[in-house]
Amino acid sequence: MVIRRLQPLLLIVMLMVIRTGGAQTRPAEGIRSNPPTVWALTNARVHSEPGVQIDKATIIIRDGLIEAVGDNIGIPADAGIIDLSGKTVYAGFIDPWVPVEINAGDNQSILDHWQEKTWAHRQAAAAYDGSNQQYEKLRQLGFTTANLVGDKGIFRGYSGLVNLTEKGQVIDEEPAQIISLERGGWKSKTYPASLMGAIAFVRQTLLDCDWYHEAWKIYQKYPARNSQPQQDLSLAALSSSREAGLPFCFPAAEEQEVLRINRLADEFSLPLIIRGSGYEYRRIDEISQIDARWILPVNFPEAPDVTNPLLARQIPTERLKHWALAPGNIKRMVAKGNAVAVTTDGLGKSEDFHRNLVKLVNNGLDKTAALAALTTEPAAMLNQGERLGRIAPGYHANLTVVDGDYFSKNASVCEVWIGGRRHPIESSQSREFTGRWQMMIGSDSLGLQIDFRDGRYRITVTHDTLRLKGKEISVSENQLNWVMDTEPLALPGWTRYYATRYAGQLEGRAVTEAGQIMTWNAVRMTSPAQAESVPAEQPASPYFVTYPEGAYGFAQIPAVEPVVLVNDATIWTCGPLGIVEGWDALFVDGKLKEIAPAIAYPRGGALIIDGNGKHLTPGIVDCHSHTTCIGVNEGTHSNSAEVRVEDVIDADDIAIYRELAGGVTTINVLHGSANTIGGQNAVLKLRWGSNDQNLIFSAAPPGIKFALGENVKQSNWGDQFTTRYPQTRLGVEQYLTDAFTAAEDYAGEWRRYRRNSRLRKTSIPPRRDLELEALTEVLAGQRLVHCHAYRSDEMLAFMRIAEQFGFRLGTFQHTLEGYKIAERLREHGVGGSSFSDWWAYKFEVYDAIPHNVSLMHEIGASVSVNSDSDELARRLNTEAAKALKYGGMSEEEALKLITINAARQLGIERWVGSLEEGKDADFVIWDASPLSTAARAEQTWIEGRRYFSLEKDAILRQRDRQTRNRFIQQIIAARVKDAQQKGGHGE
Repeated sequence: MVIRRLQPLLLIVMLMVIRTGGAQTRPAEGIRSNPPTVWALTNARVHSEPGVQIDKATIIIRDGLIEAVGDNIGIPADAGIIDLSGKTVYAGFIDPWVPVEINAGDNQSILDHWQEKTWAHRQAAAAYDGSNQQYEKLRQLGFTTANLVGDKGIFRGYSGLVNLTEKGQVIDEEPAQIISLERGGWKSKTYPASLMGAIAFVRQTLLDCDWYHEAWKIYQKYPARNSQPQQDLSLAALSSSREAGLPFCFPAAEEQEVLRINRLADEFSLPLIIRGSGYEYRRIDEISQIDARWILPVNFPEAPDVTNPLLARQIPTERLKHWALAPGNIKRMVAKGNAVAVTTDGLGKSEDFHRNLVKLVNNGLDKTAALAALTTEPAAMLNQGERLGRIAPGYHANLTVVDGDYFSKNASVCEVWIGGRRHPIESSQSREFTGRWQMMIGSDSLGLQIDFRDGRYRITVTHDTLRLKGKEISVSENQLNWVMDTEPLALPGWTRYYATRYAGQLEGRAVTEAGQIMTWNAVRMTSPAQAESVPAEQPASPYFVTYPEGAYGFAQIPAVEPVVLVNDATIWTCGPLGIVEGWDALFVDGKLKEIAPAIAYPRGGALIIDGNGKHLTPGIVDCHSHTTCIGVNEGTHSNSAEVRVEDVIDADDIAIYRELAGGVTTINVLHGSANTIGGQNAVLKLRWGSNDQNLIFSAAPPGIKFALGENVKQSNWGDQFTTRYPQTRLGVEQYLTDAFTAAEDYAGEWRRYRRNSRLRKTSIPPRRDLELEALTEVLAGQRLVHCHAYRSDEMLAFMRIAEQFGFRLGTFQHTLEGYKIAERLREHGVGGSSFSDWWAYKFEVYDAIPHNVSLMHEIGASVSVNSDSDELARRLNTEAAKALKYGGMSEEEALKLITINAARQLGIERWVGSLEEGKDADFVIWDASPLSTAARAEQTWIEGRRYFSLEKDAILRQRDRQTRNRFIQQIIAARVKDAQQKGGHGE
């Protein structure tokens, strides 16, 4: 690159120009510097925007903006001219997700939000420090602009769009709000500790934001009729952001979290940006339906070490597949029409960014899309599409100058321009000079080898058999200098060499000891790119995923069989027909059509299942499960009624498949028992391969988990857990009374507000409280209470509270002293969902007995048997069989413990729990009596879809073995090749 010297008079004129674009309020430090502000960059290959290339173009920059670009434009008389022959120029790259540490402080201000991780009013731009090496590394990669985001917190505040100069130039101090589902973990004392708590907190805070906006609007209009709302900087910032239509940006740890975030965004109509994980391909069809812009990482996984067969068994199949499929994730997202920008965040080493970006292109990502992901897409998502991301008149003069094509392996960034100021990249200078040259001094021809290794230049001059080493080497811009002992060349002493690079040539002088000046020039024989060229990487493995990804995943969700006939089976109906032998069952379009001694084949045929010697039962219903629940407990508060299990369902939980193999079709997923009032439950059908929301049994009545006993009062939690109220059983009873009293008051306040039209116009509305709303639903009989309880005295106390407030409990879970108060349980109408034979495993269950279930049944109380365990749920049929031993219950009634009884307790008996006409086609075919310890579930059906069969299981096992072996072979080959290229022991 050549800078032509400006004529002295012209330079003086330029320095006298008043540059309004560069005006600033900061006082000058020392001697004022007035560098030129008008430049003409000539002879470059310019990508003015993705898909538009201009060869031999000129770019005119004036006062930090692009004035003109094209291949036939005049150069202003006041412009400094820089020759960019052989270079490629792109619009300056924008990194849309650059985490920075923001000093959170101690939230001591009365204007701060009560939750210590909520700082929605803070500005990440204020944390910019131009001396941080993080920004120098970004410039070396070609980035000129970064969107700074806070690195911690839930409501992290405004991001900040900053030009990456030494002192920084803020383009937009509030381009987006950043929200994270950050949580503290099980041992945390600070709410939220769980994922379900984080989601509930975000939901409540966004509701509070809207209330805050309305409350202040009404207060300012009618101050005499209302108390002043408490000021809150975070709520004010969120309110302002929503009113301005700012995008809200969420980081998502994996593909299922994307779906959770989208539901939140839809609920509040938030313009959405998602900082993805690289796993989007696993649910790409669903994800591509989301109205969002995407920030995606290029942090591809390293090839896992699978060389040891024993250790390799510990690596799950999905991890092996992710190694191969991750480099194609962005390509697939773009192909589905998603707006994608890329970020350097998540990389172990910044230099991996360019290498991985090239890998993306080699794996099929179009270069136009790759350039858009660096320029126009991040500019558009941050509402800067008219200022950044293109080389066009009026745009910021942010440019990335590259030696070669940026998307080729051997390209290097030479310099970046930021706001019209040039920033040379020191590391790129090595490529400007390195390589093999032919050097001519007079009539003598010499070889000149220039290398750059370990941050140092090395120069070797050869002549015939002579090899001379250069010393004191220095490089500055396009100048090269060194000294050399030239005694072997018949030139005594040290000769000083200097050269200037012009368009691929070196022109220089040599000054001998005697002061003689000799001119010389050199022509490049090989460039660094030629010396380091390597074949293009092969595309990654063919794209295929299963649902869910990993072992036993389905390539496609099973289709509904229109007509299924099971003939000649022993049918355990768990209904009025009881147990019938040698009968037929007909299922049509996912419903049970008929059970009869003999059913004629319907017209058009049917899928016939030979039931001879088989047993047909309803699908098992587990009334107490934690399968699929991420986090289980939000144990920080005594009341967490606002949290919802449905927000944290892990649809990929392998326990789903294993429980299907045990005949389970429906489960009641409960919050844990860490607090008095836990979270809202979710009843699921185990539709393996579906997403989290499609697992939800939508017809099931809503419920909520409560708890009594040792867990609630934090017995045996340790000395650090002695302050949360309540700490005694007496306190638990008082806490429940207080909570329901508050819920009554809350409901009354809303009734008064809604009934009074004048009040609605002039008074601040009640604040929506998700915690109290859930309790008002309990009071109204709209939400069932499932209460963890062991001791009879505590159950009696809670039934009195329920009757005091006018609602009926749904179930007591565990109920191990239920046999003591079975008549009272029957009178109240509450079900008991019990363990089969657990007793004396902790102090509060010392009075538990294995006959509990049988005794409760004899008295007429509703009773079921549950698992409370992913592992035990696979054998619930044998858990029910224990009632035959302990209490002599009949086989028919024993099976009802895990079918119709559990369904009644959950309020879903209209659809599941028994084989009766019109109910869902949820059934299991066993190879022996379902109460036998030797019985195996051969097939498990849900709504006419076969989700498990031993035959299909064998096919999936073979497929998964082959899949693992194929990827292991690919990984070994890649590791060997990588070791060979690095000069290691690949052979």
